[in-house]
Amino acid sequence: MRNEALTEKQSALARQKAAEQSKGKIRHTISMTLLYIVLAIVGVFQIFPLVWLVLFSLKNNQEVFELSPFALPATPRWENYIRVWTEGNISQYFFNSVLYTGSAVLLTILFASMATFALTRMKWKKSSLFLGLFMVGLMIPVHSTLIPLFNTFSNLDLINHPLSIILTYTAFNLPITIMILYGFYQVLPREVEEAAVIDGASVHRIFFQITLPMTAPVIATAAIINMIYNWNEFVFINTFISADQFKTLTVGIQNFIGQYSTDWGAIGATLVISILPILIAFIFLSDRIVEGISAGSVKG
Repeated sequence: MRNEALTEKQSALARQKAAEQSKGKIRHTISMTLLYIVLAIVGVFQIFPLVWLVLFSLKNNQEVFELSPFALPATPRWENYIRVWTEGNISQYFFNSVLYTGSAVLLTILFASMATFALTRMKWKKSSLFLGLFMVGLMIPVHSTLIPLFNTFSNLDLINHPLSIILTYTAFNLPITIMILYGFYQVLPREVEEAAVIDGASVHRIFFQITLPMTAPVIATAAIINMIYNWNEFVFINTFISADQFKTLTVGIQNFIGQYSTDWGAIGATLVISILPILIAFIFLSDRIVEGISAGSVKG
């Protein structure tokens, strides 16, 4: 009798445990379903502006003003893209944007990596002071520097010169890039560098052949952030560049805005062309960005 009662009790406990597991699975399924529904809604809201912009770029002025903003174009006007690329000088603006953005990103990553390596891997006086000076750059408003920079570039004969834009982008992106790299360098193991020192490697070799490759994930994160800022920047280009041959996409779009008429379809096509490089770069570098952020935020 005692064994039968014990067996019945164990069976009851097993049934209760199975019921609890079944309820747990149901709750997990419901919660995951709700999560996916919420994420799908957020995804729709994120993607919708891009879809709307593409549809907008395929319309003419009449369709823009007479049709609903959500209506499909009666006849997709792909010629808007051909016109802005050939007649609107967008090809030159696109090349300038790539040149300024790519050059500034490379210089910023290189200088910021060197500075961060010196601040975290070398022992020298006033290193904390210099780190603080770099961080002060984050608090300087962009607009307060326009007149001093314009006067400086004017004296150096760099107005209407690509170098004025590249130097400005590099300088203004250094503080945020150093801040991003600094956290990663703090958790980077020193054993490999110490072994290289024992083997007789110089500081330059340690930096370029050991440390720099190890920081590839966080460099990708910093590069995409710099790329987005440089590609979309307007104020410095509009201030230092007036020659049409040196303008970028963000400023060149004004060519389609006239005193009496505006070509809205061409503006939409230009905007689509301008966002494609950043969108493609983000898609291909998204894994590296997540890897760099997670690696720089977790110690151990």
